[in-house]
Parts: sequence; structure tokens; C-alpha cells
Amino acid sequence: MAELSVNKTPFHLHQWLPGLLLTIAIAGIAAWLGNQSWLAGAGFGALTLAIILGIVLGNTLYPQIAGACDSGVLLAKQRLLRLGIILYGFRITVQQIADVGLSGVLIDALVLSSTFLLTCFIGIRLLKMDRETVWLIGAGSSICGAAAVLASEPIVKAAPSKVAVAVATVVLFGTVGIVLYPLLWSLLPTVSAEHFGIFTGSTLHEVAQVVAAGHAMGAETENSAVIAKMLRVMMLAPFLLILGSWLKRQRRHSAQQQSISFPWFALLFIVVALFNSLHLLPANVVGALNQLANLLLAMAMAALGLTTRFSALKQAGLKPLLLGLVVFGWLILGGGALNVLVQHFMA
Repeated sequence: MAELSVNKTPFHLHQWLPGLLLTIAIAGIAAWLGNQSWLAGAGFGALTLAIILGIVLGNTLYPQIAGACDSGVLLAKQRLLRLGIILYGFRITVQQIADVGLSGVLIDALVLSSTFLLTCFIGIRLLKMDRETVWLIGAGSSICGAAAVLASEPIVKAAPSKVAVAVATVVLFGTVGIVLYPLLWSLLPTVSAEHFGIFTGSTLHEVAQVVAAGHAMGAETENSAVIAKMLRVMMLAPFLLILGSWLKRQRRHSAQQQSISFPWFALLFIVVALFNSLHLLPANVVGALNQLANLLLAMAMAALGLTTRFSALKQAGLKPLLLGLVVFGWLILGGGALNVLVQHFMA
């Protein structure tokens, strides 16, 4: 399916403005809703809510104004997404790695790689799904949910309907995890709060979901969960670089060759994280940059929702949900086993 390329669109602010204003409005409403205790307590962060609102509008009112808004919406989904991912690096510092130690880094790396490879094997070989949807579900399940799906989209070059299916899948099972993980915690009294926090951060999908689940289990569990999760998020950039390089080689030897651009935004994400580790910027400046990143990512999520159609989700069938369920089970059982083994041998 051909998509409008923002890179080839001349700068006409009047064409972009309606769509940008719409995504900003949705992002603002999502941020306000995300601050409501009854939604925040359920783990619905601004990014998830922005997708939901976007999907609702995309299947009701948006088609009537799509002609005027599409340029700005596509700008938000492409360029603003990449800028938001770059600025996300201001949440990461190298010093955070020391807080969970080498074992936490190793657990995250093993969970990420095993989950992505298992997703590819089950989705492509067993379920016979299309590769783009499987790759996106694998990225979202392995790293940081919907944000990883959207960050991988420019590399995978998937159709909007496939991106939407992947986002819906990882958001659904990650949300289930918000309730399930505290229940597991109550059934495992011999596991330390720190270790269960690392397990939570290394296996649950979204950052907001990790925060919500960790908060329900106590401050110590929440802190270790968030640190482990942020280390996992930090692996997004090298993952994108490896995925992009692998896909380029695959397409070079295939009959249907397709160019793939170098993901410079992923490299800049690493640079920003390294710079942030030096603590050269005042805290209020870093806080403002984090707020800007939140806004840009929420706008990208809203744009994705606006371009999602229920008809495309219906056409995808039950296979993506089945794949998401199997991968969710692996994250809990297989991820738990990896946590136990690494903690045992590195104790």
C-alpha cells in the first residue's frame, strides 16, 4: 500500500497545520485523562489513551476531514515519532545500569533476543503470518510495546493496518499484565522485591504498564522494575540497527528488493542517552525535554490511531491475537526462568 512520504512533501504549513492541531488536541486530552487517578491506577498512560482516542475518531469522525488533515497526521506519525524517540534518550543514563548490575543487563538482553526470535519462529513458520506484522509484534513484545512498534515501522516498512494490528496486540496483553503481575507477586512470597521488580521490568510490555504494576507491589519493586525496564528501552536503538542491517541483507538477496534507509534516529537516541549521562543540563531543562518527548510520542500514537480502521483489524483474524498470547506466556514463564537462572549463576 503506497503511503504519502513526508520527505517528498514541500513545506506547506497550511497543509500540515490541521492534522498537527488534531493530533496535538488528541495528545492533550490523552495526557489529561492519563493523570486521572482512576485511569492511571489501571495502567492507562497517555500513549495508550492517545491510540484509543485516535482509533475511535479514525473510525467515526476523521474520515470526513481526512482530506484536510492527512498531511499533518502523516507528519506526526513519521518525523515527529522519530524526534520523540531521539528525545526519549533524556530518560536514560549510563549510571542507571549500575543500579541493577550486569545481571539485569544480561536478563534484559536474553529476554529481548529470545522473545523476538521465538515470535518470528511461531508467527512466520507455524502460524504462516506475514513477516511485517510478526516483526512488529516481536519488537513491541521484546522491548517497549507500542513505542517499539512505531519505532520499527520505518525500518520494516509495514502498511498502517499491520502496524495497528501489532500495536493493538501488545497493548492488549501488556494491559492484562498490569493485573496479573501483582497477583503472581502475591503467590511468590519467597522472591525478593528487587528480583521480582527486575522480572517485571524485563518482561512486561509498556513503560506505563511496568510503572503501574510495580507501584501496586511497593516502592522497592517499582524502583527495580522501572530501572530494568529503562535498560530494556535503551536496547531499542541497537535492536533497530541490527534489524535494519539484517533486513537490508535479506532484501538484497530476494526477488523483491526494497531500499532501507539507515535509522539515524536510533543512533541519535544513543548519543542523547550518553549525553544525558553527563548531567550537563539543568533538571528543569531535562524535564521540559521529557515533556516534549511525551507530547511528540502521544501525537504519533494519535496519528496511528487516526489511520487505523476496524476493517483492517477484522481482516487480520485471530492469528495476531494467538501469537500475542503465546508470546505473553513465554514472557512470563520463559522470562521468569531466565531471571532465575541468571540471578542464580551471578549471585
